[in-house]
Amino acid sequence: MKDEGGRRKVKQARGDSMRLSNYTMIIAGLIAANMAGPAFAAERPSPVYPTKPLRLIVPYAPGGGNDTMARAIGHKLTEAWSTQVIIDNRPGANGLLAGEIAAKAAPDGYTLFMANIASHAINPALYKKIPYDAVKDFAPVSLLGTTANVLVVHPSTPVKTLKELIDFAKGKNIRLTYGSNGTGSSQHLAGALFATTFGLNLVHVPYKGTGPMMNDLLGGQISMSFANMVAALPQVRSKRLVPIAVTSLARSSSLPDVPAVAETVPGFEATSWWGVVTTAGTPQRIVDALNGEIVKALNTPEMKTFMARLGAEPRAMTPQQFSAFIRSELAKWGKVVRQSGARAD
Repeated sequence: MKDEGGRRKVKQARGDSMRLSNYTMIIAGLIAANMAGPAFAAERPSPVYPTKPLRLIVPYAPGGGNDTMARAIGHKLTEAWSTQVIIDNRPGANGLLAGEIAAKAAPDGYTLFMANIASHAINPALYKKIPYDAVKDFAPVSLLGTTANVLVVHPSTPVKTLKELIDFAKGKNIRLTYGSNGTGSSQHLAGALFATTFGLNLVHVPYKGTGPMMNDLLGGQISMSFANMVAALPQVRSKRLVPIAVTSLARSSSLPDVPAVAETVPGFEATSWWGVVTTAGTPQRIVDALNGEIVKALNTPEMKTFMARLGAEPRAMTPQQFSAFIRSELAKWGKVVRQSGARAD
């Protein structure tokens, strides 16, 4: 009986020991999990983006190349994410007003900006002071495309070729007016460079966007324009405007019969570009998500066809490549502005 009682005590002691061991392991596990909690939390997936509509700020009035491209890429993003992309046209001051709004927006990826040659390459040299830093205040997403400007004249202007235009402009009591989508735009500087190159007295007439400028050109209120291909091509095809020359180094595939100014003056070039940026400080994962969808959109057959029809060439870039591109454009156009003597202050 003593042996039986002893065995029961030993068995009970072993059971108590095992229960204590299990209990200790559970507590230790809970403590370990609690201590590791913050680390696990940091590794959780980031919130889904986007969860609300995006705003794409366009620095010009509806109807121009910048606006047309914005609506096309905005539509693609809407399709990809089933989230509306609202186009917000903010014309004025050659993109300074719109640029300031985008630069001061919350860095969450919900405010995008249609950057272009004026806002991110010309303005810093054209103005003594601007309300944003083209490099520091924005996070580049991707370049969208490039296009040549095309020198077009109203049919009432008695010229058909570049030589005829130059000879006519040098005539007595002749003061040709040329319109642009804003002071300091690529259209403005293309005209200034053209006038300086050929010794012409051209009168610049700035507008708040290509749309309003094109309306006056079609109506004969101004003589000509160095319009971007996107806006000019439909009017050229409908015979409402006469193409004289393109400002790219070589002829455009969209207008193969129209010579480049560079054929007369080697090295003459003034092309436009568009890209998407967002506010500086936006998380890289969001920038990368935007870049991925934009690059995917630019590579679709329908987008390539759309851009070709407008005379533009798609040029997708990584955020890093687009950043380097903007810096190179700042250097290039800063030099052109200084040589032309153009000022907007």
